[in-house]
Amino acid sequence: MIVRCIRVAAWVSIYSVMVSLAGAGEVADPDPNRFAKDIQSFAAWDSKNAVPADPILFVGSSSIRMWKTRESFPDLPVINRGFGGSHISDVAHFFDRIVLPYAPKLIVFYAGDNDVAGGKSACRVLCDYRRFVELVHTKLPDTSIVFIPIKPSGRRWSLWGEMKKANDLIQAFSGKDSRLFLADLATPLLNAEGKPDDSLFLSDRLHLNGKGYQAWNRALRPVMEKALNAKSAR
Repeated sequence: MIVRCIRVAAWVSIYSVMVSLAGAGEVADPDPNRFAKDIQSFAAWDSKNAVPADPILFVGSSSIRMWKTRESFPDLPVINRGFGGSHISDVAHFFDRIVLPYAPKLIVFYAGDNDVAGGKSACRVLCDYRRFVELVHTKLPDTSIVFIPIKPSGRRWSLWGEMKKANDLIQAFSGKDSRLFLADLATPLLNAEGKPDDSLFLSDRLHLNGKGYQAWNRALRPVMEKALNAKSAR
């Protein structure tokens, strides 16, 4: 069983894991070039606008893209590079174009939602996230990363078991590096019955509405502050 390929207490190389996954019936990564126009639009914006020094980079899928991060954190040097529908593999593929040029002091990362919806396992999500972390820390060794867990939503509630498993694996992985953090932005989206609170979502029951993002803003800020303070202390 593919879950057995990874023991959280004893990490193996990302290459070995991906070889195991490739032979275990895992789905292929989608073509990252479907986002060519999105990436080009980021570069076009950068060519006409000043980028803040030592920014906080929000990167990932549509939950990042739709987040009014500059309005939510007006006191912080925020850059948003979310592109809807993306997988973790897409963010890693475009690392040199949407992460590295900004040399962020902190990355706030949300992806994995579309991965599981596309048939990828919790282990695969962990492996892809670990690959992204290795890319960051090879080029930007002092950069901290806050992982936002895959969110529970009404539309994808049937997948929540696998999503939560991925979140748990990444939480355990993050606990092994002082530069890695996890902000629990999943729990605030659940109602008293432990199911997604539809009042925090748009009518598609997948993407957050303004009220949902307000809940995320409140829960994320103290974790960002912790990550920034830890970076200053290193």
